[in-house]
Amino acid sequence: MTGTAADPITTEVVRNFVISCAEDMNASLWRSAHSAVIYEGKDSAVALLDEHGNMLGQSTGVPLFIGAIDACVHHVRDYSGDDIAEGDVVIMNDSYMQGTHLHDITAVGPIFHDGSLIGYGAARAHWNDIGAIDPGSTMESTSIYQEGLRLGPTRIVSKGRPIREWYDHLRLNTRLPDASIGDLGAQIAAIRTGERRLGQLLDRIGVETYRASCQDIFEQARVLDREAIRAIPDGQWSREGYLDDDGIGNEPVKVALTLTIKGDSLTVDLDGSSGPVPGSVNCGATQTESLLRLAYKTMINPDRAITGGSFETMNIRIPDDCMFNAKEPAACEWYFTGLGLLADLFISCMSEAMPERSTAAHYGDSMVAAFFSVDPGRGHWIAIEPTAGGWGGRADSDGESALINLVNGGFRNIPAEVYETKFPVRIEEFAIRPDSGGAGRHRGGCGVIRRYKLLEDCHCALWFERSRTPAWGLNGGSDGKGPHIEIRQPDGTSESVLKMRARGFPAGTVVETMTGGGGGNGSPGNRPFDEVLSDVRRGFVTIEGARDDYGVRINDELRVEDSVSEPRH
Repeated sequence: MTGTAADPITTEVVRNFVISCAEDMNASLWRSAHSAVIYEGKDSAVALLDEHGNMLGQSTGVPLFIGAIDACVHHVRDYSGDDIAEGDVVIMNDSYMQGTHLHDITAVGPIFHDGSLIGYGAARAHWNDIGAIDPGSTMESTSIYQEGLRLGPTRIVSKGRPIREWYDHLRLNTRLPDASIGDLGAQIAAIRTGERRLGQLLDRIGVETYRASCQDIFEQARVLDREAIRAIPDGQWSREGYLDDDGIGNEPVKVALTLTIKGDSLTVDLDGSSGPVPGSVNCGATQTESLLRLAYKTMINPDRAITGGSFETMNIRIPDDCMFNAKEPAACEWYFTGLGLLADLFISCMSEAMPERSTAAHYGDSMVAAFFSVDPGRGHWIAIEPTAGGWGGRADSDGESALINLVNGGFRNIPAEVYETKFPVRIEEFAIRPDSGGAGRHRGGCGVIRRYKLLEDCHCALWFERSRTPAWGLNGGSDGKGPHIEIRQPDGTSESVLKMRARGFPAGTVVETMTGGGGGNGSPGNRPFDEVLSDVRRGFVTIEGARDDYGVRINDELRVEDSVSEPRH
């Protein structure tokens, strides 16, 4: 190696090293966090970026966050200007800047080497409580001011020294001060880990060679994306669907998308989507763009890491007056609900353009069941997590069952043993929901049944979606089933509800949640008998479902009968 040029081998070393740095950052965050939603659920994301805010390395976690972290770094750079020093940490959560709800705190710290700014480390994590009108999450907010403490870029650590006044301010604005400050410390530890690891690389190869390698990495991403788009036939495709409601009313909310490919350019236009809504499914433009990047990546070069050179082939048009371009004071608590549907619409359009990679829709939303106590005598506790469901059948294989939704990626459910140890709630059942996946040559994945029993008086809140537009099938495949919830109180009272603001329930109440399944791909009549039989034996399809959805008659001994009296469709 001579001068400042980087040879291909060095570039590959740098590419993998920065990803390894990010993995170490995430490990530090998870091991240091105080809240189970982070250390068990992995509701977080970390990244290393160059001094201009371009993505270099990222780690597994919530993929929806990754595409928006660079925007946060740009906000921090604009806020700080030249007034930024080694050891500083800036936090923010503003929904209109970073696009998500106020629970997602993003921490950004500059990385210096030999006195010069060389990059940034960033860590975003979900805080269980940010001081909203309800503990955890509020299901019926109509304004950002009801959703908790809102922060633009705020310096929380200066030259390595915590700013006490801001720490006190955070403590006073959350019902879980110790856990929140502990999680902030874990985010800062993740940034320091990235700083230390990147410094090791710079000591070995030098700053100039490092920067040259980064430019090579960016350019490779640009070239590969252009080649991939150019290989897809030109065309235009449109799709639309509806959310059940906006959280406070019964009117459906329209989500529409038009995708155009021309040459090496891909354009996404959200014209036709609903304008801002009174409820909390509005989403900031930054996070909308991040979701479309994620959906793009699932179809275009999914094996390549995201870098500062990715997505330059994609143009995004979001109307100014749109639910996906939220502006003050729009409520954004459930910002991701519309994004799940938007992702499915994008993938369906791409499935028409790339039939060899066609993928039916998935169950779509986070499907959140939350339980908490507001009794000061017992102490505040909050149990909240998304629930897995079924993914759509693909062109060459069945959809996955019991998998978290697209926007949450690496998010994991909290194990029942941990859940029951930390919270007075028993998980009585966690099982596959049979017949919930759409029938098809390639079956949609199944949703799950999750049954909770309250062991003491507490509150419950629910947010389940996609009953109006459940996961649709492709190429003759059937739609998946939508979600369903039953609440049964000890006095025999029973009710079915999908969305519910926090309400108190007595000990002994049972909350049974069922998530939706994915759509099927291809005609059910083309699914081989032995695969239908296997589905029944494994619990994905019932004997009745095999008969009604596939025309395959299976007896009680779980064998296919010699004759099929009903024609397969």
